[in-house]
Amino acid sequence: MGILDRIKKMAGMTSGEKGKGEKMAEEKKLMTTEEVNAYMKKQCGFVPRMFQIINTVTPEPGRTFADFYASIFGDGALSRKVKELMFMSGGVGYCSPRCIIHVIPAINAGATTGEIFEAAAVGMILAGFVPGGPGIPYAFEYALKCLDIEAKYRKGEKWEYLPQPRFDHGVF
Repeated sequence: MGILDRIKKMAGMTSGEKGKGEKMAEEKKLMTTEEVNAYMKKQCGFVPRMFQIINTVTPEPGRTFADFYASIFGDGALSRKVKELMFMSGGVGYCSPRCIIHVIPAINAGATTGEIFEAAAVGMILAGFVPGGPGIPYAFEYALKCLDIEAKYRKGEKWEYLPQPRFDHGVF
């Protein structure tokens, strides 16, 4: 049984039965899973992994998150591109694979390979200077991962920022 099936089972949904998200969509005219995924891609530049699952159960949190995200990352005094590069750079600095994914919306906002490289380099240096930070050699791997994701995304190749979760904490 896959993770999605387990989540639906925990939510009390059996195969053939409409999920809570589908029932809510009918009752309140909310977005379907496909609609909210498209909306999130438009607002955020990508659909975060957790919402790829959550949206199949209940789409409303995805729409709400997408609106919140757009309110922070939208063009303002700083451009969306710069904000996405800042977030990606912080992900490099703190060795956070879930944050380096912001390389994708940065590209969608017009970031060049050179800009991605420089932002990743700033994050790498940050890792050596924040108190208790991971250190430059560790962040270097995340900077390289940003460039790997960027190259694959631009070529239309399959890319991944993080292996699928195993939920075993290395125990079994």
